[in-house]
Amino acid sequence: MTDALEKLRQWLQTYPRIAAMRSLKVDYFEPDPDNGSLAPTGLVEISRTEDILGNVTVENQYNFALYFVLAKAPGDDVGATANAKLLLDLQNWVQEQSIRHLVPVFGDDPRRETVKAQNGAIWEADGDGIARYMVQLSINFIKHYEVM
Repeated sequence: MTDALEKLRQWLQTYPRIAAMRSLKVDYFEPDPDNGSLAPTGLVEISRTEDILGNVTVENQYNFALYFVLAKAPGDDVGATANAKLLLDLQNWVQEQSIRHLVPVFGDDPRRETVKAQNGAIWEADGDGIARYMVQLSINFIKHYEVM
């Protein structure tokens, strides 16, 4: 998954609002605003088929959590609204990138790959003006394995 992780991180950093952040780390984020973290949450095998020669085609799904640390003071509707717009904009950007096939290739059939960003929400907020948000990312892709 290491190559997939780096591909995803590099691609996400082309989204302008993430590119403006100080960092997009793996499994860790700085406690101050304008930082992010990408956390792998696993590989799921969706389906597996085998032909009469024993060749196998597998549909897989990588899952990730994308966290943002952003400024949001308690009761600050302006900051909360800006942060919510960021989450929605990112999810729309991912959808458009996937539809236009502008996402990294993870499998053997690029035309059948999809990347989704969904369920963006506030994860936690503290009284010091810091909020953490999370978006779920999933990547569906096909792998072909031929018998030698």
